[in-house]
Amino acid sequence: MRNTSPAQSTCAIARTLAALNDRWSFLVLREAFSGVTKFGEFRENLGIASDVLSARLATLVDYGILTKERYQEPGQRARDAYLLTPAGTDLKVVLGALQQWGDNHLARPEGPSIHRVDATTGAPLNVVFADDQGHVVDKDEAAFVRTAAYPSGD
Repeated sequence: MRNTSPAQSTCAIARTLAALNDRWSFLVLREAFSGVTKFGEFRENLGIASDVLSARLATLVDYGILTKERYQEPGQRARDAYLLTPAGTDLKVVLGALQQWGDNHLARPEGPSIHRVDATTGAPLNVVFADDQGHVVDKDEAAFVRTAAYPSGD
C-alpha cells in the first residue's frame, strides 16, 4: 500500500483489515457470536491482556461493528456491554468462511470446535458463493472482476 491509510483506501479489503486489524479482533467477534458481551468474559475466555482487549473493543466500536450499552448489576458499578451491530452480524459469514477453511486445511485430530448449523433444523451449513437467485456457484466459477474504482496504488 502506498500513500493511503488502509481506512481511507479505495480497496474494500484494505478498509476491512483496518477495522479487523489482528487476530484478537476476530477472536473477540467469535466470542460475541457465542453471546459474550461483558469485558470480563471476553478477557477470561480469550486470555487476553486488558489493555489489548480495551484497544480491540474500542476499534470495533469505532468501526460500527460493536456498540456499547451501559448496564449495572445490583450492588455493582455501571459497566459497558459490547453488542454486535448489523455490520457486526454481517461478519458472521466472514468468520464462518475462516472457520470452514481452517477445518478443511488446518484440521485437528479431535475435529472442529464449532459446527456451523441451521439454527432451526440443526442441518450442517457450508459457506458458499450464491448468485442473486440463491443458486450456489462453485468457488472455481466465482471471479473477482476489477472495476474502474480498482485501487492503483493500494
